[in-house]
Amino acid sequence: MSRDLKNIFKVVLLFFAVNFVANYLYFRKDLTKDHRYTLSEVSKKITDKLNQRVQVEVYLKGNFPLDFKRLSHATEQYLEEVKSENPKIRYKLIDPVGNEEALIKKGMQPSRLTVEEEGSVSEKLIFPYALVKYDHKEVVVPLLVNSAEGQEKQLQRSIENLEYAFSNAFAQLTAKKQKSVAVLRSNGTLEDIYLYDFLSSVKEKYNLAPFTLKSSTFVSSQQIADDIKKYDALVIPKPTQPFSEQDKLILDQYIMNGGKTLWLIDNVYAEMDSLQQTGDAMFIPRDLGLTDLLFSYGVRINYDLVQDLYSSKIAVATGNVGNQTQFKQFLWRYYPLINPNQNHSITKSVEPVNLKFPSSMDTLKNNIHKTILLQTSKLTKTTGLPNIVSLLTLADKVDPNQYIGDQQNLGILLEGKFTSAYAYRTKPFAANNFKKEGVDNKMIVISDGDMVANQVHEGQPTALNVDKWTGQYFGNKEFLLNSLDYLLDDSGLLTLRGKTLEIKMLNKQKVASDKGFWQFINIVLPLILLTLFGFGYQGWRKRKYTK
Repeated sequence: MSRDLKNIFKVVLLFFAVNFVANYLYFRKDLTKDHRYTLSEVSKKITDKLNQRVQVEVYLKGNFPLDFKRLSHATEQYLEEVKSENPKIRYKLIDPVGNEEALIKKGMQPSRLTVEEEGSVSEKLIFPYALVKYDHKEVVVPLLVNSAEGQEKQLQRSIENLEYAFSNAFAQLTAKKQKSVAVLRSNGTLEDIYLYDFLSSVKEKYNLAPFTLKSSTFVSSQQIADDIKKYDALVIPKPTQPFSEQDKLILDQYIMNGGKTLWLIDNVYAEMDSLQQTGDAMFIPRDLGLTDLLFSYGVRINYDLVQDLYSSKIAVATGNVGNQTQFKQFLWRYYPLINPNQNHSITKSVEPVNLKFPSSMDTLKNNIHKTILLQTSKLTKTTGLPNIVSLLTLADKVDPNQYIGDQQNLGILLEGKFTSAYAYRTKPFAANNFKKEGVDNKMIVISDGDMVANQVHEGQPTALNVDKWTGQYFGNKEFLLNSLDYLLDDSGLLTLRGKTLEIKMLNKQKVASDKGFWQFINIVLPLILLTLFGFGYQGWRKRKYTK
């Protein structure tokens, strides 16, 4: 065998040896600054539970604008990462064209995009979703988060949210038992029609049921206290009737035994409907009897009204033209528009939240850890109750010097071992297995009951995150769903929402203006250089061989 053949044989043998070893030794290293290609430990634990084949269908294939090709590419990259963690995961990109009706039936609502390319503007319909199938079950994964800050910001938040979106879907599919959420249906809480949008989303993930605290001839307070323990969380949406001592002891022991609570409390009689009918109204305190209960846990809702110069708008009738009522939009200082705390997973990347006639809140010193989730701007003030509120003030010129109060707390997360409000008090009934101190627990208290209420138009509920009359977009629904998820999350899944990526966006105007230059650099210039090289090489050969 010649020496050359031996060398070729060695190279081929080395090639096969390297490929053989590579099949058994798999190594990946994420060198990006923000570790965008590294799965968190939470994601790995959830992904590892998938012990059967998983099929992921991503409907982001087709002729999309450049920005959404980025989202498609980022989704594909993420699924490659989870596939490397668990080979049972398979995915494919699908063009939704021709399947629109079937996708809509599965709950995928198309998005209309305003596309700016080469100086022209057009609209495009896309389905930014994925469908995850596992063990005869399937979950729809929204890939595009809502944002009122423009398309580029929306895209960035969507890419940052990919790990949470898919991990949340995987967790739902592998959960052995759905957690249960009760909605309080006593004490004058909001009717179902005003909770429709919120509860419809809650029902997609949790078992949902109504619950009443009221005892009767046939149902004792102890029986109610036992029954409520079946639920993992309790939503208390804007009660308007006082809580008795029996009610409060039932709630107290529910909390001591680990029940999670989401309180949406109005401490003031304030309704916009009556105000618009009369033009002005006397707003008075609403005593629900909850002050001592919440005080023992470490928070107090004050009897006042908060006003903020950073507020949402209301539509007010200003006259008639023919048979048509004319409306004009005004900023309404009693509707603070809150930018949520961006340092917590509940509120990370959540759009501004709209509150209606909220009251200020104080935190009290105890062993409970408190996180402020919702807080007004610095241009705020509070007024005591009772107080006359008039729509005529909409026309008044605002004096900013009157709005220089401290930032007011409107939503607080409390975590720790709560002490019973009845630890050293007479109990209204002999509660079985009474606990003075509870297990580790969480609750969220918000000083506005209307933030969970969707509007109703012509007898039908509207979307919670959009004002029917002004078209303003709010983050109320996302905030509330995140709050419930956080309360019920034992795996730390919601912490994935805190992931931040450094995504460099293209300057579209500069791309359009410099398009010709870069086309020349990438297409024409290489051809010119290649031609010059060819002529030069031929000239060199002629000179070499004609000597």
